[in-house]
Amino acid sequence: MTMSDWLMHIFVMLLGLSGGLAVGSGLVAFLIILDLIPRLAQMAYAYRVSVWFETAVICGSMYWTFADFMDWRLMLPKAIILTISGLMTGMFVGMLAGALTEVMNVLPILAKRMNLSDYLVGLVMAMVLGKTLGSLFDWLYFQW
Repeated sequence: MTMSDWLMHIFVMLLGLSGGLAVGSGLVAFLIILDLIPRLAQMAYAYRVSVWFETAVICGSMYWTFADFMDWRLMLPKAIILTISGLMTGMFVGMLAGALTEVMNVLPILAKRMNLSDYLVGLVMAMVLGKTLGSLFDWLYFQW
């Protein structure tokens, strides 16, 4: 290997490390600032065992990081995998949406301060339609 190859590999390693730190820091900031784990524990009436919620988030992110990097595959029938993963994903998204709904009072406050209270329904509909159309574009066009 030449010196330029070594420098390129070091640059790629530093770039990957900095990208991982940025994404990890963003996730941690998101979870801490919005108090999602305590709100999730409060909604589930399980505040005494909230350490399990925190442990589940950490273990899940570590597992899926290793599963992605090491290309792990489960040798189970597709119906079982889809049923279990769909159930777990639905529970997670539902509980996360509930916690976010409880925490995110930002939109009404922002609309009131910017004198957009009359347009709040239109603002919410624009966000919903934007998310829906963006997701449909990604699933139907970009992923295929």
